[in-house]
Formats: sequence, C-alpha cells, structure tokens
Amino acid sequence: MESFSLILAIVVVTALAFDFTNGFHDTANAMATTISTGALKPKIAVAMSAVLNLVGAFLSVEVANTISKGLVDETGIRPEVIFAALVGAILWNLLTWLVGLPSSSSHALMGGLVGATVASAGFGAVHGDVLVTKVLLPAVAAPIVAGLASLLATRFSYGVGGTADGEATRKGYRAGQIASAGLVSLAHGTNDAQKTMGIITLALVAGGSISPGSNPPTWVILSAGMAIALGTYIGGWRIIRTMGKGLTDLEPRQGFAAQTSAATAILASSHLGFSLSTTHVVSGSVMGAGLGRKGGVVRWSTATRMFVAWALTLPAAALVGAGAESVTDLGDWGTAVVAVFLVAASAAIWRISRREVVDHTNVVEETEPAGVVTTAIAAVTPPPVGMVAEDLTATIPAPATEPAPAPAAPPAAAV
Repeated sequence: MESFSLILAIVVVTALAFDFTNGFHDTANAMATTISTGALKPKIAVAMSAVLNLVGAFLSVEVANTISKGLVDETGIRPEVIFAALVGAILWNLLTWLVGLPSSSSHALMGGLVGATVASAGFGAVHGDVLVTKVLLPAVAAPIVAGLASLLATRFSYGVGGTADGEATRKGYRAGQIASAGLVSLAHGTNDAQKTMGIITLALVAGGSISPGSNPPTWVILSAGMAIALGTYIGGWRIIRTMGKGLTDLEPRQGFAAQTSAATAILASSHLGFSLSTTHVVSGSVMGAGLGRKGGVVRWSTATRMFVAWALTLPAAALVGAGAESVTDLGDWGTAVVAVFLVAASAAIWRISRREVVDHTNVVEETEPAGVVTTAIAAVTPPPVGMVAEDLTATIPAPATEPAPAPAAPPAAAV
C-alpha cells in the first residue's frame, strides 16, 4: 500500500466522509419516486439502492479520471488543497440537506476543488476547457434532455395505455419502477462514487504516494463504494420528501418514465466521462414526468428554490474551499483549525436537524399546504346531509305569535 503522511490520511478520511454525505444526500435521486408511489417500502428501497451503488462503483473509472487527471493541474496541488476543497463540498451538502433541497454533490465537490486550487496556485492551475465541456455544459443540458425524454415517455405511456387504471396495470408499472430505480442506483454508483475515487487519487498523486496519471487503486474503489453505499442506506429522508412529494405528484407509470430517462442519461454520461449532476438529471426527469400527465402539475415554488440552490452550489462551495485553503496555507495549526471548524459546523447542523425529524415513518407526508382556492372551497362546503350545524343562527326572526284566548266560562243556569 502507498506510504501515507498524516495530512494525506486526513484527506482520505475527509474524502470518505464527503462520499458518505453524497450517499444520503443523493438517495432521493434513485428512490424518491419509488417511495412516494408506494412501489417499495422506504427502508427496503434505501437498502436496495445502497447495494447497487456499491456494485456500480466497480463498473467504470472514467469519471474518476476526469477529476484526478483533467480538471486541475495535478502536479501543482498539495494535499491541503484537496482537504480544503472537501470542506467546502461537505458543508454545502449538509446545509442543503438540512433544508431539504436536492442540490448537486458533484458540483459542490467541483466548486470546492476549483476554489481551493485557485486560492493555492491561481487560475492557471484550473483547466477551463475541461470545466466547461465536462462539468458546466452537462449541468445545463442534462436536466433539459432528461426532462424532455421523461415528458415524452410519460405521454407515450398514457397514450398507449389509455386511462387503464386496473390493479394489474398498477402492479406492472410498479414492477417497472422498481427495476428502473435499481438502474438509477447502479448508474449513481458509476458516476458519483467515482468522484470520491478521483479526489483520493488526486490526493495520492499530490502526496507523492502514486505517480501522476495513475488510475484509482483497488482499495480506493472499494472504500469509496462502501462509503457511498452506507450513506445511501442511512437515507436522506428530507430530500426524498422534497423529490417525491414536494416537487410534483407522480403515479407509478410517471415514476417509471422518470427513472428510466434519468438512468439512461446518467449511464451515457458516465461512459463519456462527464461529471454531471445526477441530482439535476433526476430532478429534470421528475418535472418532465409531472408535466407529461394530463392534469399533472409541478410545484414551481419548490422548483424555484431548487434552481437557486443549483446556481449557488459551484460558487458557494468554491468560496468556502478558497477560504479553507487560505487558512490551511498558514501551516499545520491552520489545517487543525479548519478540521475543528468542519467538525463543529457539521455537529451544529445535525443538532438543528433534530428539531424537526424526518425519517422513514413520515417521509411520504405532504410538504406543500393547500392553496388559497382549495382552502376557500373547503371553507364554504355545506355540511353533509342529515347533519345540523350547531353554530348556525337564524338571520330572519320568526313572526311573534299571540297567546291563545282563554276559553269562555259556561253560562250560569237559570233559576
């Protein structure tokens, strides 16, 4: 095994911690629609997703190579830079998880890496062409493509199947949805687990443990796969609720269309080495499926919050990464300060999350209150037939009735 310094060991542990947060942050990508439609029980769904994420981690290393060899100049990077990048990515993941927003773990990692690298070695150390072609362009194109594919697939399924809503039809689509959810989980492992592999490999190169241009060692692949699988099993219930119920309401056939479209886009991107956001892809697919059904709606208030989080992810993580790198550049004590700050901030976010617990028992509850029109209609609904409202009072007084005259006394008898 490679020789390790203390800072390199810290970087590897922190990278696996990020991988763990990536797992529970992105569980919703594969299983939110499956859980919301009732195709699988919540705990069974996350267990299935965890296993398939682990399997997917062994299928490819193309995305890992994009990060370790292509995004930044690996020869000019110190392990402390990787550590600072991971701090920015972890904190952004935890903050968006706290508020239930499905932002991109991938872009948080990319942003942290770019910010820390610029703070350490300047803009020249970032390969701008790779950043644009393999990160930024897929970030914009992937959700649009997946959303259109999901919309068309949903309309096709309703057009071919008509309005058939029998039990056999529902069971068929639920079975298809379970299969497609498994495919998304497998695809997620091939894409997101590799990002941590790439970061650890980059750290090993920076620390002089392996030569530049090396592929991820086997132990790196195994540890990254296990970390993301464990995080997936823990379940990011807050984001699952947002994706499953907060964004739109899906029927089984819509869930099947959304997940199949997302899995196809993710697997194709992994094969090409595109480090896209699986969160963006799945969110686009879910919205496309919501719009594809006649009468279906998308809750645009939730979607708008998601779009804002997407736009802020790269720059926010980059700023935190750059700030952390500036502190670690002061020496070993600076690195220790950043490590303490990361642990303290993570613990504080966890404590805040305990104020309103979301888990497998309440993940499918509605998150959006009834609209104004719905509330107004409910307020004027007449009481059911046969029931008398106790609080109703007459608005027109009844006419007063005069008392009946007393009966006349019988005439006196004649004498």
